[in-house]
Amino acid sequence: MNAPLIEFKKVYKRFGANQVLNGVDLLIYRGEITTIIGKSGGGKSVLLKHIIGLILPDSGEILFEGRPLSEIKKAEKRAFKKKISYMFQGTALFDSMTVFENIALPLKEKTELKDAEIRERVHNKMSDLDLQDIDDKYPSQLSGGMKKRVALARALVTDPEIVLFDEPTTGLDPIRKNAVHSMISDYQKRFGFTGIAVSHELPDIFYISQRIAMLDEGRIIFQGTPKEIQQTTDPVIREFIQGLETRRDGLTGMVPRPMGEERFKEEMDRLRRFRIAFSLILLTVRNMDEINLKIGHVKGQIVLKNLAEKVKQYMRVTDTCSRYGLNKILIFLSHTNLEQARMFCGKLSDELAQNETMGIGPAPGFCLSISAGFAEVKKENHIEDLIANAELSQNQLSEFRVC
Repeated sequence: MNAPLIEFKKVYKRFGANQVLNGVDLLIYRGEITTIIGKSGGGKSVLLKHIIGLILPDSGEILFEGRPLSEIKKAEKRAFKKKISYMFQGTALFDSMTVFENIALPLKEKTELKDAEIRERVHNKMSDLDLQDIDDKYPSQLSGGMKKRVALARALVTDPEIVLFDEPTTGLDPIRKNAVHSMISDYQKRFGFTGIAVSHELPDIFYISQRIAMLDEGRIIFQGTPKEIQQTTDPVIREFIQGLETRRDGLTGMVPRPMGEERFKEEMDRLRRFRIAFSLILLTVRNMDEINLKIGHVKGQIVLKNLAEKVKQYMRVTDTCSRYGLNKILIFLSHTNLEQARMFCGKLSDELAQNETMGIGPAPGFCLSISAGFAEVKKENHIEDLIANAELSQNQLSEFRVC
């Protein structure tokens, strides 16, 4: 593991009688999205504000590239702050300013760019986020999802190395909530910034984060991958996760990934005890990145939602389907061999061919590609190996023009 980009060492912060941070130790690594979870009012936003310097610790150290921020000179500290952007909870757009003026504000405050250069950079970022032709609109004239995109454009317009996201999906419906998550993931991959998010959206946030940190009673009680936290046996962490995870994914109506994996274990038990075969199907919207780029992240989530609805039409009571990521659906078909699984996908393909637009409307010249990978489960198989094999064996299930 590389050295951390940002490190908290025994950081304490008190407000009056309230000890908010109680010896926080936290590692943030370059080029990753780290999400901080924990109870409401537990200090997650306070922790974020320590990174940008809006709040100073009572004791302890915050290090950037191994150097304590408290010891660096003022000029270096100003340079450090220019590397950071903050996407506030509720967007924090200025109602008296136009969309263009809101996005341009960090460039005017942090740089000495000329007006023409600022205009070019703002318009480039607006184009990246599908915000063309709304320069002169005001925040009050925008939808909730569009406000989030404007706030994200403002956070990214300075090409920051670090972006802080404070509850970025608060108040959004499932489609737009997942569209914002998809946007954050997409642009983090594209621009390479280090993302630090505060969120309570479980398990959705697991799909875009490389690392999860849990803050409880003022301390970080867990740091690790999404898979590691979902497999933990710590009762405090388990109770918290299970309390937030819903029985059904808000976007697809399917069970979340952890519940799907529990169902896999039950099917494996039947296979080993009673030799009852079952099959795995992995559906992937192969060109989700192209959808996001050409017709928008909201449309991408609508595709996944409508694909899930089609899948559920062919499911039996004994079958299980779960959302497996930003563009994947995992299906377990009980009492089903490989040939029967292929027949299932053949019916699904015929259904998709009859509904070419998948609810996203006209998009001339655009092709939507969905692939299916199969695996017939054996007694000695592990789910990770089966999914990897299914991904390797994926064949085009359906490709058609959306027009």
